[in-house]
Amino acid sequence: MNTFKKESKSKKKKEASAFTKSMANIFSGNFLSKDNVVGLLPFIFFLTFLGIMYIANGYYAQGIVRDLQKIGNEVKELRSEYITIKSDLNYKSKQSQVAQATESIGVYESTIPPTKIIIDKTELEKIGKVN
Repeated sequence: MNTFKKESKSKKKKEASAFTKSMANIFSGNFLSKDNVVGLLPFIFFLTFLGIMYIANGYYAQGIVRDLQKIGNEVKELRSEYITIKSDLNYKSKQSQVAQATESIGVYESTIPPTKIIIDKTELEKIGKVN
C-alpha cells in the first residue's frame, strides 16, 4: 500500500506542476510563440470576427427595437388625434351646428316644409317653348 500512496502523490505533484507551468505560459505569453498556435491564427481571427459580428448584430437589433417603439408611440398619438378630429367633425356636422354656423353668413334654416311641384304636360311644353 505504501507504493500506491507514493505513486498517487507523485502523479498529483506532476499534474499540479504541469498545470502551474501551463498557467505560467499563458500569463507570460510564451504560449503564443509555439508553432501550433501560429497554425491556429486563422481560426482565432475567424472567431474574433464572429465575436465582432455578434456584438454588431446585438447593437443593430437594439436599434431596430428602439425604432419600433418610437413608431408604435407615434401611431398611438396619430390614432388618438384621428379619433379627436373625427369626433369634432361629427359634432360640427350635426344639423343644429350647421344651422348655427351658417347664420353668421346670412343663410338660415327653412321652417317651411318642402312641397311637391306638379306640372302638366301642356305647362311643360309651354315652358319648353319659351326657352
